[in-house]
Amino acid sequence: MDVIYWLIPSMIFVGVVLVILLMISVKNGQFDDLEGEGQRILFDEERTNLELKKNTKNKVDNSSF
Repeated sequence: MDVIYWLIPSMIFVGVVLVILLMISVKNGQFDDLEGEGQRILFDEERTNLELKKNTKNKVDNSSF
């Protein structure tokens, strides 16, 4: 019975600490975009205009052979 007197307040304390940590992490933006990183890895990055111009120039130069 003495264990319960110590166990209940200690678990309430641990619960309060976890809720405070959760609130801090939400406030700092930890959970802003949960799906963005998972989706970003699946798709290629958009190529810049400079890269596209280089590739089309190389294709034209190679097709003259």
